[in-house]
Order: sequence, then C-alpha cells, then structure tokens
Amino acid sequence: MKKSELVAKMAEGAGLTKAQAEKALASFIAGVTGALTAGDKVTLVGFGTFSAITRKARTGRNPQTGKAIKIAAKTSGKFSPGKSLKDLTSKKAASKTKKK
Repeated sequence: MKKSELVAKMAEGAGLTKAQAEKALASFIAGVTGALTAGDKVTLVGFGTFSAITRKARTGRNPQTGKAIKIAAKTSGKFSPGKSLKDLTSKKAASKTKKK
C-alpha cells in the first residue's frame, strides 16, 4: 500500500477529505519522529511500539577489497508489532501451512 492509498483509506474510514487525512498522517509521522528524536517510545496498544535504537560504532570490512573500515555509531527507528499484529501474521502463516 502506498501513501496515497493509505490517505484514501483514512479519509474514507474517518469521513474526512483526502487533504485532511493527509494532514493527519503527516502530523502523526511528525509526532512519532519528534518523540523518537527526543528518546521516547510511542506505544499504540494492540498495534505496536515505535522506539529508537542506537547501534555502536564498529569495524566492518569492504567486501571488494577486504580492507577494514570504521562504521560510525547510528540511531535509527524500530517498530515492534503488538499482539493483534502478531496474531494476524501468525494466522496467515498457519493458513498457508494448512493449504500445503
């Protein structure tokens, strides 16, 4: 699903115009990004948790030359699905297994 398709579904489901739904989605993304930048977690019960993870600096290898290179420390976002999403994915996996 692309962003435009998500905006259309949000607009239809909430009875909003597409412009209002796009503003709501942009506001949600900005809010989550701001919270993660501040070091907070964003938890949506039943859906999942957005959190920031920090990877330490480390030494890697250039695959072409085999030469050691330094990889800088980095902070990135992480999403952990909640129970309802985990159940959804496990149901799909179970149904595929039964069909075989």
